[in-house]
Amino acid sequence: MEFINAIGRRKAAVARVYVAAGSGKITINKRDISTYFPSSILQYIVRQPLATLDVAEKYDIKINLKGGGFKGQSEAARLAIARALVKINEEDKPALRAEGFLTRDSRVVERKKPGRPKARKRFQFSKR
Repeated sequence: MEFINAIGRRKAAVARVYVAAGSGKITINKRDISTYFPSSILQYIVRQPLATLDVAEKYDIKINLKGGGFKGQSEAARLAIARALVKINEEDKPALRAEGFLTRDSRVVERKKPGRPKARKRFQFSKR
């Protein structure tokens, strides 16, 4: 098996994932996952699709992350990994779909409107 690639997005974050057969090493932007995401919760989010299918020790994963914050980046990586696993084995799709790992979360920040301090907030109304 050569490299299988997939892309995942969340908010402003974009994750490009390259999956190959290996020992379960996850590298993000040329750094180990534990140094890139010190929080164990974010590491857990990235590894969720692998844990669902019990293939955590089967593949080496290389991830290129750009944009957004750490939460958006971790969820973008999760989506990309899930898509790559479906490319490898189509029979895994129902299990990942049931957990919600194949759904692109399309919620993004609403733009600021003119004449207002933020997207929806208004300046204080003065009657007189």
